[in-house]
Amino acid sequence: MADSIFALSSGAPPAAIAIIRISGPAAGAALGALAGDLPPPRRASVRLLIDPRNGEPLDRALLLWFPGPDTATGEDLAELHCHGGRAVIAALESALGRISGLRRAEAGEFTRRAFANGRMDLNIVEGLSDLLTAETEQQRRSAMMMAEGHFSQRIEQWRRELLKLAAMAEAALDFSDEDDVPDADIEMQIGGAVSALAAEVGRQLEAPSAERLRDGIRVVLAGPPNAGKSTLLNALVGRDAAIVSDIAGTTRDRIEVPAALGGTAFLFTDTAGLRDQTDDAIEAIGIDRARAALDGADVIIWLGAPEEAPDDHRTILVAAQCDRIDHEEFHPGIRVAAPTGQGMDVLVQTIQDRANAILPGPSDYALHDRQRRGVAGLHEHLIGVNRERDMLIIAEELRLARKVIDVLTGRAGTEDMLDQLFSGFCIGK
Repeated sequence: MADSIFALSSGAPPAAIAIIRISGPAAGAALGALAGDLPPPRRASVRLLIDPRNGEPLDRALLLWFPGPDTATGEDLAELHCHGGRAVIAALESALGRISGLRRAEAGEFTRRAFANGRMDLNIVEGLSDLLTAETEQQRRSAMMMAEGHFSQRIEQWRRELLKLAAMAEAALDFSDEDDVPDADIEMQIGGAVSALAAEVGRQLEAPSAERLRDGIRVVLAGPPNAGKSTLLNALVGRDAAIVSDIAGTTRDRIEVPAALGGTAFLFTDTAGLRDQTDDAIEAIGIDRARAALDGADVIIWLGAPEEAPDDHRTILVAAQCDRIDHEEFHPGIRVAAPTGQGMDVLVQTIQDRANAILPGPSDYALHDRQRRGVAGLHEHLIGVNRERDMLIIAEELRLARKVIDVLTGRAGTEDMLDQLFSGFCIGK
């Protein structure tokens, strides 16, 4: 029999209300020991809680009793909605800790039990993890879509389609000589269905990156020395993150500054001024690092001459220092003077527009690297089906595709990853 666990599942005390959760086969007995009897299932009830050891009153609380398996964890579950003072919580936890068969929960153990009992799959767990750490509105929306099971529902549709195709392949293999199996066109039926499924799975590979959503859109400020990159960076992030000087080459290394604009996470990078030749070994290293930053950028803000800008869809041309430099009228860039704020609203909106094209929309989700690799593997097996004519190999490719589905949902091959994932959850989750 599994241990029963308890933990504070609300915020750190003191607070107006604290929620202590109990899950497992001893949850009912523990609740009865504190409250005298079990309240009606799924109905809020107020009870005086007593210490089973000496009958001392501990608190008057609202109780909820959820018999398993139709609960958040898939097992018997109880909640104590008590007063949120430190002494009250400590007394209740101490009393629970003395009840036989009950122990304190480990990090993420409630969610892990929900996963183990089939109440959620791995993708919903990852969405929940992202929701707990979300800091921007974009992160919250995407995590909510994943936690609500939208990606899981799509995977389940793929699984059912694969099962149907596998059954057709097995029928073609086992009963190809029977009159009731249309073996003449069954390969065409499988091929057509697999092509449609492969196209749908392939479109999922175009989904935004959850890592990019979490870490921020990488915006690199680049251009020649003394072009105003550091001043512009400070204006964008709203603080003096980079040293500003009239001396050319002040920035010698990459300076990375996280910031949120309009509910979206960004990672702004100031770089060393770019030029073809330098006798300064340190500056040369800085230039190399600046070029490396450009290679990994999602958005490039170019503050140099337009003809020297990277010929790339990622590039935003900026005519900087308009308060000091009279740019020629034909300069195609956004005219900006960071100290006065001229053009900053246009630049920020342009950056946000570029980010919106990369990140998930309000009703979309983003895929983690694990999920993307799984979808890519599934897509490859489906492509493999259409490359083959041997029904035995087709059946094997479909079996391997179903195995990928099992890994995607967490039914197989994920134990080490689960240990790492759940260790990042808080104790009461």
